[in-house]
Amino acid sequence: MRIEDLSIPGLKKIQLKHLRDARGGFVKNFHEPSFREAGILHEIREEFYSVSARGVVRGMHFQIPPHDHTKLVFCVQGKVIDVVVDLRRTSPAYGRHHAEILNGESPCALFIPRGLAHGFQSLDEGSMVFYSVSTVHHAPADAGIRWDSFGFDWPEPVTSVSDRDQAHPPLTGWESPFP
Repeated sequence: MRIEDLSIPGLKKIQLKHLRDARGGFVKNFHEPSFREAGILHEIREEFYSVSARGVVRGMHFQIPPHDHTKLVFCVQGKVIDVVVDLRRTSPAYGRHHAEILNGESPCALFIPRGLAHGFQSLDEGSMVFYSVSTVHHAPADAGIRWDSFGFDWPEPVTSVSDRDQAHPPLTGWESPFP
């Protein structure tokens, strides 16, 4: 695994170990000793995945403290543009976003620290995104900011956004619960 720091403090891109042979492929998506050595503390409490049609936007999600979590995200099949927004009031990157293309052909993951909103747009039909999180989902703490409120231009025409995601408040004027 190769782990690199990105433009938002604590956000990391992880080039996953990927082996291919005549049978197909094999990917190691989590290795605690490598993560620990890179300063990543990520205890997995829950895992899930989503499958999305081309153009779908999911996001921008987070859980409010004390149920906030770190998140490890990777694309198993298809291709997505994965986006995070720093919501930590004391961060030098507060309000800034970072985007990465994730795809199943060249596996890499994003480690997303607490205090960042997360979302993505599917760039292929049937893109599958896998998540592991460090806390169990707590519905009353589930929150988000509007997907179109932080200055990011989604690369594809947006074909679908859930009613829930449409109802999130915009970043401007919203008071962050993250220190």
